[in-house]
Amino acid sequence: MPKFVNNNNEVFESELDLQVLRHTASHIMAQAIKRLWPDAKLAIGPAIDTGFYYDIDLDYRLSENDLVKIEEEMKKIIKENLKIESFKLSRDEAINFMKSKNEDYKVELIEDLGEDEELSFFKQGEFTDLCVGPHMTYTKALKVFKLFNVTGAYWRGDEHNKMLQRIYGTAFATKEDLEKYLSDLEEAKQRDHRKLGKELELFMTHELVGSGLPMYLPNGSTIRRILERYIVDKEVAMGYNHVYTPSLANVELYKTSGHWDHYKDDMFPVMEIGSEKLVLRPMNCPHHMLVYKNKLHSYRDLPIRIGELAHDFRYEDSGAVCGLERVREMCQNDAHLFVRPDQIKEEFKKVVELILSVYKDFGFTDYKFRLSLRDKNNKEKYFDDDEMWERAESQLREILVELGVDFYEAEGEAAFYGPKLDVQIKSAVGHDVSVSTCQLDFLLPERFELEYIGEDGKPHRPVVIHRAILGSMDRFMCFLIEEVKGAFPLWLAPVQAKILPISENEVEYANSIREILLQDGYRVETDSSNEKIGYKIRNAQLQKIPYMLVLGAKEKEENKISIRMRNGDKKDNVSIEELLEELRENSRLSK
Repeated sequence: MPKFVNNNNEVFESELDLQVLRHTASHIMAQAIKRLWPDAKLAIGPAIDTGFYYDIDLDYRLSENDLVKIEEEMKKIIKENLKIESFKLSRDEAINFMKSKNEDYKVELIEDLGEDEELSFFKQGEFTDLCVGPHMTYTKALKVFKLFNVTGAYWRGDEHNKMLQRIYGTAFATKEDLEKYLSDLEEAKQRDHRKLGKELELFMTHELVGSGLPMYLPNGSTIRRILERYIVDKEVAMGYNHVYTPSLANVELYKTSGHWDHYKDDMFPVMEIGSEKLVLRPMNCPHHMLVYKNKLHSYRDLPIRIGELAHDFRYEDSGAVCGLERVREMCQNDAHLFVRPDQIKEEFKKVVELILSVYKDFGFTDYKFRLSLRDKNNKEKYFDDDEMWERAESQLREILVELGVDFYEAEGEAAFYGPKLDVQIKSAVGHDVSVSTCQLDFLLPERFELEYIGEDGKPHRPVVIHRAILGSMDRFMCFLIEEVKGAFPLWLAPVQAKILPISENEVEYANSIREILLQDGYRVETDSSNEKIGYKIRNAQLQKIPYMLVLGAKEKEENKISIRMRNGDKKDNVSIEELLEELRENSRLSK
């Protein structure tokens, strides 16, 4: 069994821990860097879920070619089979030790620690690093590793600090594990929604518009429009009433709701117009509270379900925005359910059933339910009302148990006003993505003094259920693009069929087929260019068109169609009636 050494210099045996192996790899990489560039200053170098990295301060700009040099030097260190040992120093001794090595970033880290702190170091050959460990006992334990890329990273994640160079790598116990990881990594690159978004002309960004503000092109707009209609139709069928509310509001609205104290740092700056102070909204709950409060309600009126495809704005750092995944303006598939206490269970159940119905339509199967609770010790992040929290969390837990839903609990993931159910979907690139959410809220009805007249003729306080099924439409688009690798199912494909006449003689026939398909509601285009048919087919395949309809002299003469499918299947001598029947069958949501 492999042997580890901890910060007490004790050697012990254990099943191989990838985190320990990768942490050891980060030290070996740092040692190699110091050998190649002695002036390099080390910052931090942790193990992470996918491997490890090290941040360094170096005047020389590293390139991809330099990674090969670093790997070669790492192999030499591994071959030297240096013993890895730990020792401890007092805070002052540690500061002096790191100063002697000109490691300014390490000194800063140590100075931030308490006076009585005793710090551990790990030494291998001439290289010593500040570290809590544990590590492998000898450098030869690292056998399989790979360095990937160099990026920029601000010291301590603060954009006001110096930009350092971050080198990423990974390590595995076996060559087979590394090869699988590299294969998965390449697959993830091919599925990257930013790459596919550009190739399939789904969306674009431009510096003149701004960071985190994507623009949907016709193809992407078509997909999003279909998604929006799909979810609104589902909600309307369940008794939701949809509204339109403004994308900005008076600051006082968010002070009333309590969002100002918790979210103002994530909001865009206040705009002062005359005597008003307005701000772009980061969420829709306060608007919907006022919609409910607009008229008097009886207990017979409840539940009242208010839905909206609403545009929200959150100030994300320019370095954090990413395609459609993380944006500064988003469209939320939002709704708020105003219910009597005796209706909580039934309405919550209906939300869960709606989530499951949507996931079935999209073919999602790899997901988990997470009960997100508050951190009881964090009085700043969460509204301070223990009784309210205990009641809300207990009710939500009881509902999930009664529904027979498998779930796990996560402390510190709740909204500031109440616990919630999050659905974590495993994406095609291996990420856990929060898509749907359902939250129980006793606080906002209190802050907005919402009421309904009960059966006893007296005013009562409703409970609010916040819920989002597709979540952010932008993030859902990102998830879906990567899930299907750009090959959208027929019902969602921006262009469902492309007609490919072999020569000019078939263009008129192609246009007649196009008119029939358009009249039947299908999204279809004709490629009437002078290119050869092989080129037209390849081009349609690159665009991931589900149906390619090839029309030559024979097809025109017999009033038939030859079909080339996106998956490579072929069908010849197909009548227009047979084509329409096949399109209707394959346009169903489950296809």
